[in-house]
Amino acid sequence: MNGHDNGQKKVSRRGFLKAAAAAGAATAAAGCGGNGEIDFAEFFQSHFKEMSKDEVRSVIKRLEDKYSSKYGKQFTVKATEPMENVLFGYALDLSRCIGCRRCVYACVRENNQSRDPQIHWITVLRFKKGEKWMDLEESEKYYSPDKVPEEGYFYMPVQCQQCKNPPCTKVCPVQATWTEPDGMIVVDYNWCIGCRYCMAACPYGARRFNLAEPGLPKDEANPNTHYLGNRPRYRGVVEKCTFCVQRTREGKYPACVEICPVGARKFGNLLDKDSEVRYIIEHERVFRLKEDMNTQPKFFYFFSI
Repeated sequence: MNGHDNGQKKVSRRGFLKAAAAAGAATAAAGCGGNGEIDFAEFFQSHFKEMSKDEVRSVIKRLEDKYSSKYGKQFTVKATEPMENVLFGYALDLSRCIGCRRCVYACVRENNQSRDPQIHWITVLRFKKGEKWMDLEESEKYYSPDKVPEEGYFYMPVQCQQCKNPPCTKVCPVQATWTEPDGMIVVDYNWCIGCRYCMAACPYGARRFNLAEPGLPKDEANPNTHYLGNRPRYRGVVEKCTFCVQRTREGKYPACVEICPVGARKFGNLLDKDSEVRYIIEHERVFRLKEDMNTQPKFFYFFSI
């Protein structure tokens, strides 16, 4: 480290880890990716779970100033904590989904996903009726009919299943991803080293890697963000759905639930016996994707018709 940098010199996590590995200080991280260009203050900050409240406030102020300057609008970065006695769960009615993908693009707008290259946290799969459909390899990701729903097809949106027993968090070598008390699996983007082990471990293909600098147009940036959710990401990190943590921890629905034109998406507190999602689990024909893998998703599919 150059003593004349005064904390302003830029360094990539990839470069630092490679240098550290060469010196024998970080051999476990050798070969992993980086998270683009960040300053020393960001690089050396403590893990989010280890920071004091004062440290969190300092980090958030720095990020708010950084994003506000970059995107030309006032950004808010929240660190809203989980609510007590809340365990979030999701239910999706496959008999109602029409494959319109409005959920995909509402998610993109809400969560500041890259437009160029395109990054989508939700994938809507199309299956032919009557054919084998529980095998995701039999599905189509890319379809462009003039009108949906199409006769002879049905649709299955897939995103992070927020597993109770998530393989993705277990393989992270720097503990940059973990499960919060309200059940949401989150990522500290300042700690992610881009090794993509979590992507390989996820059986649902729910994580996305920022291979290039995320293309987020200034006029489309959502300034209402959360540190563990939809704040702008760096190049070289892995990102994913967080059930819109910036919304749901304030009592709102995820963006995909609000936008669904047919009411196929349901969201609520699994610990509340009077919640809609609990009623669905207890009274509808419910299944979870790839249940045999013992990931125990908190994302349920069902047929109401």
